[in-house]
Amino acid sequence: MSVSRPAVHPVEAPPLTEAAVHGPRVRMKDVQGMPGTKGGLFLRLSQFVFAIISVSVMATTSDFRSATAFSYLVLAVGLQSLWSLSLAFVDIYALLVKRSLRNYKAIRLFTIGDGITSTLTFAAACASAGITVLIGNDLDKCALNHCTGFETATAMAFISWFAISPSFLMNFWSLASH
Repeated sequence: MSVSRPAVHPVEAPPLTEAAVHGPRVRMKDVQGMPGTKGGLFLRLSQFVFAIISVSVMATTSDFRSATAFSYLVLAVGLQSLWSLSLAFVDIYALLVKRSLRNYKAIRLFTIGDGITSTLTFAAACASAGITVLIGNDLDKCALNHCTGFETATAMAFISWFAISPSFLMNFWSLASH
């Protein structure tokens, strides 16, 4: 019986990489409020809830179409609610499978989407607040209109904007730190 013997050949060591010279890159921990964290899920759900309340209150008034700003508010917070709900589902998925959402392309998408929807929501809330003040204080026509509903919907839109601002800032910070 003929058995071959293993041969040992000397091999050169591979060249040192940057990680071996300077040490491995340390990744930033997932800060609460970023996508894929419990804080991020809480922010997304609060954005969604306040946007839905704003749309619901404004839609229950019969004359919200009388001012373009009110129609714009319904459109903007409607888009805000869809965006927040879809990202809440992404956060739930990431939490269930214990996956970090630190992908550069995903964070860029979240940052751009949050920036657009927060700008639209803030602009619509400001325009609606201006029209509400005009109707209530300057024209004294609150008896003919639903000023309380307009004010409530506008306040909920502002609260929704306050909830999306930390999400946008966290995503922007994470995008800038890459």
